Amino acid sequence: MIRYDDLIGVPFKNHGRDVKTGLDCYGLVMEVYRRCGIELPEFDADYDDVEKISQIIHGQQADTSAWKKCDRADLPVPCILAIRFGVPKGVVNHTGCYIGDGKFIHIRENIGVCVDRLDSPAWRRVIEGCYEYAGQEKGYPGNHTESV
Repeated sequence: MIRYDDLIGVPFKNHGRDVKTGLDCYGLVMEVYRRCGIELPEFDADYDDVEKISQIIHGQQADTSAWKKCDRADLPVPCILAIRFGVPKGVVNHTGCYIGDGKFIHIRENIGVCVDRLDSPAWRRVIEGCYEYAGQEKGYPGNHTESV
């Protein structure tokens, strides 16, 4: 289980990468992965840049994506959740991170960091996919596996 209690209530900040001053949704995912010993690559997108966020998470081409789609019935910890929040089906504009026990951690602009259940009526229909970080072997920095 990932330790996250100190993150609850951290405020939203566009491009936020510091738990002391605020995080955006990807900044929070980066922090959760960091706590698991995995450094994720940075990307530059405003929190409301729906097209860019969707391209990053889905990957512009499947063979170059840093993320591998996971079976929702057997999610690894951590894994990123691609969420559509108030946008059409298939578009991703929000991310969260699965933390185990059917829960995910994410951040809301007016609420801050919070934890919700995957199966809650508010979220179960808007999670577009679940992805495990594949890392450098797909051409991205931050690979969490060591080569021998």
